[in-house]
Amino acid sequence: MSKNVVIVESPAKAKTINKYLGDDFVVLASYGHVRDLPARDGSVRPDEDFAMDWELGDRAGKNVDAIAKAVKAADHVFLATDPDREGEAISWHVQEILRSKKLLETRDVQRVTFNEITKRAVQEAFTHPRQLDRPLIDAYLARRALDYLVGFTLSPVLWRKLPGSKSAGRVQSVALRLICQREQEIESFKPQEYWTIEVEASTDKGTFVARLTELDGKKLDKFALPNEAAARDAARRIEAGNFKVGSVERKQQRRNPYPPFITSTLQMEASRKLGLSATKTMRTAQGLYEGVEIGGETVGLITYMRTDGVTLSGEAISQARGLIGKEYGDKYVPAQPRVYKSTAKNAQEAHEAIRPTDLSRRPQDVARYLDADAARLYELIWKRTVASQMESAVFDQVAVDIPSADGKISLRATGQTLVFDGFLTLYREDRDDPVEGADEEESRRLPPMEKGDAVKRGEVKPEQHFTQPPPRFSEASLVKRLEELGIGRPSTYASIMQVLQDRQYVTLDKKRFQPTDRGRLVTAFLENFFPTYVAYDFTADLEGKLDSISAGELDWKKLLREFWTAFSAAIGETKDLKISDVISALDEELGPHLFPQAEGARDPRVCPTCGTGRLSLKLGKFGAFVGCSNYPECNFTRPLVVPNGEGGDADQPASRELGTDPASGLMVTLRRGPYGSYVQLGEANKEDKKAPKPKRASLPKGLPAADVDLEKALSLLALPRPVGTDPNTNEEITAGIGRFGPYVKRGPVYKSLTAGDDVLTIGMNRAIELLANAGAKGAGRGQLRELGLHPDDQVPVTLHSGRYGPYVKHGKTMASLPRGVTVEEATLDGALPLLAAKAKPGKAKPAAKKAAAPKKDAAPAKKTAPAKKAADKKSTAKKTAAKKTAAKKAKS
Repeated sequence: MSKNVVIVESPAKAKTINKYLGDDFVVLASYGHVRDLPARDGSVRPDEDFAMDWELGDRAGKNVDAIAKAVKAADHVFLATDPDREGEAISWHVQEILRSKKLLETRDVQRVTFNEITKRAVQEAFTHPRQLDRPLIDAYLARRALDYLVGFTLSPVLWRKLPGSKSAGRVQSVALRLICQREQEIESFKPQEYWTIEVEASTDKGTFVARLTELDGKKLDKFALPNEAAARDAARRIEAGNFKVGSVERKQQRRNPYPPFITSTLQMEASRKLGLSATKTMRTAQGLYEGVEIGGETVGLITYMRTDGVTLSGEAISQARGLIGKEYGDKYVPAQPRVYKSTAKNAQEAHEAIRPTDLSRRPQDVARYLDADAARLYELIWKRTVASQMESAVFDQVAVDIPSADGKISLRATGQTLVFDGFLTLYREDRDDPVEGADEEESRRLPPMEKGDAVKRGEVKPEQHFTQPPPRFSEASLVKRLEELGIGRPSTYASIMQVLQDRQYVTLDKKRFQPTDRGRLVTAFLENFFPTYVAYDFTADLEGKLDSISAGELDWKKLLREFWTAFSAAIGETKDLKISDVISALDEELGPHLFPQAEGARDPRVCPTCGTGRLSLKLGKFGAFVGCSNYPECNFTRPLVVPNGEGGDADQPASRELGTDPASGLMVTLRRGPYGSYVQLGEANKEDKKAPKPKRASLPKGLPAADVDLEKALSLLALPRPVGTDPNTNEEITAGIGRFGPYVKRGPVYKSLTAGDDVLTIGMNRAIELLANAGAKGAGRGQLRELGLHPDDQVPVTLHSGRYGPYVKHGKTMASLPRGVTVEEATLDGALPLLAAKAKPGKAKPAAKKAAAPKKDAAPAKKTAPAKKAADKKSTAKKTAAKKTAAKKAKS
């Protein structure tokens, strides 16, 4: 074994680094976090000064054992996980585990970080190792404890007081509030009418378009022409007037390039330009960072993608300026290198911006080594980096005022001409950029004009407009708003949005977030009973304090004590809170949403069935609904429905045609059902009930309905699909979607896919890895193997993996394996006593129905008769079983 052990978090990173370090080093992966707080009450104990319990993850045992084995034979241990707070935390967990195994007493342990996985950067980092950064670790511990305490203290309150709700989170609840408040703004929005007037005009040097800006010597604001009558009157006065050019204002404007990407801006631009979700963007960037096989060598293509820093290294700036001069010419190279400073609140971790590790690797050169999304994302990063060091774009802007002869009316014409494209020749951020296309650029150019030039008036065009509600949040705009408020951190945005969707608090419709009724109920509950903890300023201030901890300026336990004192008191105030109080508060809060009042319509609260009852919010075992106050005389109920706000995005249609299946000729449709969206091949035969139902396939979590096209739908309908043959067992591996979501299967062994796996593209290596863990840990669902035949009835005894661990099964009797017994060690002889203990008569279930109450005159003997009969039946069953067993033994 090597004398130098290096520990990273991913196998791809380990493979790349191993090549750079040589034979004196062995590089092992921890596969992410090796420990976490157990998902049960008491893992963080405020009464013991916030003592914390940690346990190994489901898949961590094998990886930790491999690391420990390698460390035993080593002299030096290098912790080389990612260079951020989470990376520091992973290194700390690994060190603590090794220390508990007494493996570090005689070994040197050091921390190594690098911002890019290139040979130069890695080798340079190993010449400057350091110790673990304790303030960063403390900040991680504080954040983890806060999230745990909020989740495990607040969620039970939700479950008790708001049936049907799920869990609450410290940052996720605040993000959900943003989405819900935007929906309220849309629903309460009242469009306002206004008019504008454009005039086609010309001089002897060309034509242009002007807009009415002054009337009767007064500047017009947006709503100065509130209706058609006012607009028509103004148009008539313009048609009667004579106009000449008044003042001509010319100025030159320079537009500077955008800074290189940080985590949040990368997520925003990838969403806007590439249509990638934040989760997909970060997963793709992770692959580019960890390394790609190019020409027989694995190289990291970009620097670390979780960063708040916008700076570039001197080497990167020099390379960019050289490339710009060579590719575009010296006029595109500014006189001085551009230096950027972060404007984000509480920017932590002084890393470089996200950039290519080598700008000479042009997008077209590496595209053939990448999948489509990775190639597009790399191109985006490459262009943004190079453009950030290019010369500014230059525009000539002209504004011309054109008054009438009597001075009571004034028109204004504006134009913009691109003089020098600068960085815009390579990169444009805003799709609505006025210089995006040549046609649009020409339409904004004015002919030469001088003061006193006569203006010939053409057609006068009054135009009606209505104000529009604010749009729903997209992933990009939500990230931008969270960043503006200082809530969360760039590395957490993707998980925040994913959690909200997983909990069914929001849906992503047409790439816009829309709150579900469940989400709105939870938000209303928190706003009414825990307003402090969903306040934007409070959450942002807490983030600032966490950053102060990472800077070594604040004690982490002091922060926890202050938080817990106030938070536990707030929780205590809800102890005597009645569900009726909750219902009343939510009914009032959500009334405008649940019962929108249409102009001229009857009271929406009046029950449509009985006509006298009042409709209001009700809470049942399975969640909230609307019911009548005259219950039980009137049993009218309806589910909660989110009506569309005016101007908001309309819901997707119940059915949308995607195209024709080339194999069957049947139409493929995307539909919405009570359990989510799905695709369907053909139509059901409503006349023949015995006819086979059309094939359907549910959409996996994380796949927005708006992103489903015919190709993707046909791939889903073709599931389960063959992945390949396992070379170890010679069994076929398939991938599909079942009752519990996407899975891979080999023989009787199933394993659910993780959030980062795609059922449509998962390959052999990943599938074998998942199934190996399912077999080793009992983490997958389904039967693992048959142990043998039960001696009593020759029915097979089987070994299974379940939600709570491995178990054995005989008929309908199931028994868990004892602690410490692995699935490999399970045998028939060991299973029989476990099953026998479960099948004891004392374990029998009680009768389903209670015996009828005895009459007053009933004889006492009759009360015991049913028990006697039951005993007789059990006795007979025992004798019969004994006879069968004896007969089998005699035969053998």
